[in-house]
Amino acid sequence: MKCKTEMGRKVRTCVDTTRNCMMVNTMAALAGLVNMSKPEKQVDETTKQDEVKRWFVMRDLKRCNAKNPAYKMLQDLKFEVFTPMKWHVATRKGEKIREEIPVIRDLLFVHSNRSDLDPIVEKTETLQYRFLRRTWREPMTVMESDMERFIHAVNSSKSVKYYLPEELATEMYNKKIRIIGGNLDGYEGKLLTVRGSKTKRLLVELPGALSVGVEVSSEFIQLI
Repeated sequence: MKCKTEMGRKVRTCVDTTRNCMMVNTMAALAGLVNMSKPEKQVDETTKQDEVKRWFVMRDLKRCNAKNPAYKMLQDLKFEVFTPMKWHVATRKGEKIREEIPVIRDLLFVHSNRSDLDPIVEKTETLQYRFLRRTWREPMTVMESDMERFIHAVNSSKSVKYYLPEELATEMYNKKIRIIGGNLDGYEGKLLTVRGSKTKRLLVELPGALSVGVEVSSEFIQLI
């Protein structure tokens, strides 16, 4: 606030320079004269995040009998993709054949960065990110170490069984074990117990996305 006294008169005039300055800045911003964009440092951080390779959890909305599902399309484009598979007997032209198909039709994991993956998602209507709940469209991802551990466990066993988070009850995996020897030597996790089954399985999880029960021999199991 600045005040002045006019010459020859006892009149004091005050000017609120702070308010005037705010009004001028607001008008200038509306007119496009003031740069109201995000700070350069914040923009740089966002750009760096887009360049980081992560395992994105994605959804394929194509029909179950589509000839070119998302995981095949992305593999053809040289993306690293992991899709849990199972053997299935199908009939083709009257002949039964055994083929591998996705365990969960619309689920796949893609190892990439946002800069490379976003353009593919934008032009492919049937390919979507899975988003975390209670966030503003934040893509679901899996830690590198968890994904590597999961893939190794799947590839190391001839007998695996997949479970979605809602398919597992806590009473099914209440014993913690360590594997001593074999292909999964050093693995720690929960012993999966299924009523009526004598098969012992180690439960390996991708938190919030998928779990797999991997068959293990009793001789390798150590209770913790």
